[in-house]
Amino acid sequence: MSWQLEAESSAGRGVTARRYRLSNGLGLIAAIDRRAPIVALQTWFRVGSRHERPGATGMAHLFEHLMFGQTEHLPPGEFDRLVERTGGESNAATWVDWTYYRLSLPARDLALGVRLEAERMQHLVLEPAPVESERDVVTNERRERVEDDVDGWLDEQLMAHAFTMHPYRWPTIGWMEDIRALALPDIRSFYRTWYAPNNATIVCVGDFEDEQLRDLIAEHYGKIAPAQLPAVSHVIEPDQMKERIVRAPKPIATDRLLIGYKAPGQDEADWAALEIVSTLLAGCPSARLHRRLVIQDEAASSVDAQLTPFRDPSLLRLAVTTARGHRADEILQTIDREIAALIERPPSAPEVEKAKALAETDFWTSLVDVDGKAEALGHYETALGDFRKLDTIAKRLTSVTADDVARVVRTYLQPAKRTIVIAEPEDADTDDDAEDGE
Repeated sequence: MSWQLEAESSAGRGVTARRYRLSNGLGLIAAIDRRAPIVALQTWFRVGSRHERPGATGMAHLFEHLMFGQTEHLPPGEFDRLVERTGGESNAATWVDWTYYRLSLPARDLALGVRLEAERMQHLVLEPAPVESERDVVTNERRERVEDDVDGWLDEQLMAHAFTMHPYRWPTIGWMEDIRALALPDIRSFYRTWYAPNNATIVCVGDFEDEQLRDLIAEHYGKIAPAQLPAVSHVIEPDQMKERIVRAPKPIATDRLLIGYKAPGQDEADWAALEIVSTLLAGCPSARLHRRLVIQDEAASSVDAQLTPFRDPSLLRLAVTTARGHRADEILQTIDREIAALIERPPSAPEVEKAKALAETDFWTSLVDVDGKAEALGHYETALGDFRKLDTIAKRLTSVTADDVARVVRTYLQPAKRTIVIAEPEDADTDDDAEDGE
């Protein structure tokens, strides 16, 4: 079975990534990096929580657990034992736009890694006992990370209220009632549908020979038949016209609030400018909101900003934990004043250049090791459709100007386009799960 070379691009200084494709649709991104005799072998599937349906949420995340179980040729626990015997590591992650599985191995054990990944792509055993065991693990994980964790609750409520139509509105881990109700025939159907070579990209970064890698993957994956992939629904989230606020009492000492401003998807030009805005607001101790809330007013103990790298329109999130004696509404007023000041008096060129330097440093630092390179290549290929978007995003960050910053702040950081979730101490005067706005 022959490979077709489709594209190539830089993946950091001195490293070139190439994308190949087999006739069954399997993608391969290979990037040789010989600085150490190790390899990062990752398998990215174009399936995440956005590909689920109401009533069956949490399926993609459940598979993140199931895929480490028994296969037709590997007894329970054998996958992990074989990886650990090499001195390597294995892990996985699920998000809104993708699921991926990663192996970090000595270069000499690359063939073992390929064999293991090919085995679980096509021969996973989905019987009642292992499925129920992992279902219990996931329900416990949901209790610990969401239902018994204030930050998890804030995050889930923000997504559920910021999005009214788009599948980003349900949690990646799934709703508890859905996790418990996932039926075995549906679980098997999900595996046959989405865990197929034409829905996957293998990313290999490290010390290997390009031709030998392609021969190895063709040997183990070449006979796997492609699946009939369903059409992915592209739901357009309606414009938000009014601020949404959710409040609830929680067992905490001070208020915590999470704000989400509607933002563009990562592949849109304005995303890079908003990434610089998030750094300007809370990317370092001298950032505007951190300086005002934490240092000057001492009204907050922490301030964080994050622009979510989603395929579709995302959120610029501000997370604040208030200091004792201060309340969420006071914090909101300060945030509004600081954003208004950013609009009225756009940041100077030196301030923008400092934020750009911080953002670009974070960007390139994530690509220092082979695992980071593989993860970046896999994300851009899977979420945005082309691993070369890594270079595009880097160039966009470099080209952001002070005028761009002022423009995107005016466009996106409007109260009418934000959703606010507030957790208050239980002894505060508040109604349970009160909601205002749309």
